[in-house]
Amino acid sequence: MTVVGPSISRHFPFSAGFCLGVGLGGYLDGVVFHQLLQWHHLFSSWYPIISVENLQFNTFWDGVFHSAAYLFIIAGIFILWRAARLIHFKWSTRCLAASMLTGFGVFNLIEGLVDHQLLGIHHVNETVNRSQWLYWDLAFLASGLAMLVIGLLLWRRAHA
Repeated sequence: MTVVGPSISRHFPFSAGFCLGVGLGGYLDGVVFHQLLQWHHLFSSWYPIISVENLQFNTFWDGVFHSAAYLFIIAGIFILWRAARLIHFKWSTRCLAASMLTGFGVFNLIEGLVDHQLLGIHHVNETVNRSQWLYWDLAFLASGLAMLVIGLLLWRRAHA
């Protein structure tokens, strides 16, 4: 690893892209699945959308979820900005894509394992028959695993 100064790396900061990937993964999930398709809300398995009160409760927590995703995006931009200010910073599209895919994949895996399977607070597509929920959840996990593996392979190739 090339170092500029006492402990400043000139390589692309993995944590910047990772945070951006987690945040964008959360935003995509929230905008597409919660709002556009309306397949689920954050707590829709625990508080089904059968009353205005449940919809209000779920919509509030969807907003909290979006706010957390936004904070990850801000953190990623901040880390990237700090690294970009270095004179010898090495920009890399491959490293940005790799770290973002890794973050997005980790988001999907954690979301899918914790929220869908462990806690059961919601499932990917609650508009289909309940017997099909597991298939949608497994596809979501598979997409997360694929993004994680591709991201890590791209990162490895960029640093080979």
